[in-house]
Amino acid sequence: MPRKRRRRGGAPPREEGWAGGRSAFPFGLLPVDCQLHIFSFLTEAEKCTAAEVCRAWSQLMRTPRLWRTADFMRLGAFQSGLEVVLVSAREFERWKDWVHQYAYHLMARGASLLRLRASFDLADQGARWADFLTGFLEGVHCGDLRDLELNWTLTHLEPPDFYPPGTCSMTQVSLTKLDQIHNFQVLLERLLVRAPRLSRAKLPFDWSARSVALLTRFQQLRTLELKYFWSFKGVCPDTMQELTKALPNLKTLVLHVLVPVKDLGVSYALESRSLETLDVSQSRGLVFRHLDLPALKALRVKKTVRGIILNCRTRLALQSRWACLYTLLCRGTPNLRVLNNQTLLPHWREEAYKELHALLLQACYCTRHSDTWLL
Repeated sequence: MPRKRRRRGGAPPREEGWAGGRSAFPFGLLPVDCQLHIFSFLTEAEKCTAAEVCRAWSQLMRTPRLWRTADFMRLGAFQSGLEVVLVSAREFERWKDWVHQYAYHLMARGASLLRLRASFDLADQGARWADFLTGFLEGVHCGDLRDLELNWTLTHLEPPDFYPPGTCSMTQVSLTKLDQIHNFQVLLERLLVRAPRLSRAKLPFDWSARSVALLTRFQQLRTLELKYFWSFKGVCPDTMQELTKALPNLKTLVLHVLVPVKDLGVSYALESRSLETLDVSQSRGLVFRHLDLPALKALRVKKTVRGIILNCRTRLALQSRWACLYTLLCRGTPNLRVLNNQTLLPHWREEAYKELHALLLQACYCTRHSDTWLL
């Protein structure tokens, strides 16, 4: 009679079931919150596939907090890794159909949004994107919405030749811009009701008094990126100062300001008790006259020469009205540590050492740090 083999090392006998690889993990026995947490790591497409597995999963996929992002800037039916994609008019129509289907899908599941990304021309009377966005915000839960990225001046993927010739006169462009501003302000009013706790916003901004007043009512904003809206429209210094003063929790501010030639010589003031990071490196013609930023730790600023030719007397008369950036930083930024990605030495206020002087030559418009004929 053959002997039974003894198990080496006293290993326990293999159990039947999942440990033996003969059945599925009992996922359905996990607590519902645990299941939802696992499902939250799936992509939107994977969640839709999971909903077809069984009735229980289909019900779980309708949980609002599983749908936290509405991204209308995805390519939809188009597969590409490029940021800028040129499509035909027919493909653009397909994309618009996808946008409406995507919105219906999120509203049907009662999505509870944390993030919204969209790019729609709010003055488009044909597509009526302003009404579409307003209806979408009413159809989903926005109380938890924290992150807004909205380009309200341009429709994503719209072909450059989508509008027929003769519709882009200067008068028509001006009327379109006014419509865009009006609809943007209406949308801000709805967001104040639906998503008052926004903490991050990235959008074009027109710097009108009304738009500033509306934006400053989002008191929980911590990160704000404002891009220029119209190259012919200037920025009133008072409105810029009002914006930063009125946001008590603002930590990071990125400004893309294009000061028109007609406003050459205008300078600006910024005041904030909370601001820690300021980036104005993408701005053109932005000159500061006063900075009161006691919490500021990092600043990015770049002097942009726009090719405006002035004679020496005119240039000096203009530059003499501008304060030196180094003086403003010494007086108004006691906690500044980084300038244009370069860590400042501890004694930078006492002496503008060689490396700091080189940074100022790239950033300051005053007569000491600019000797070019161009502005």
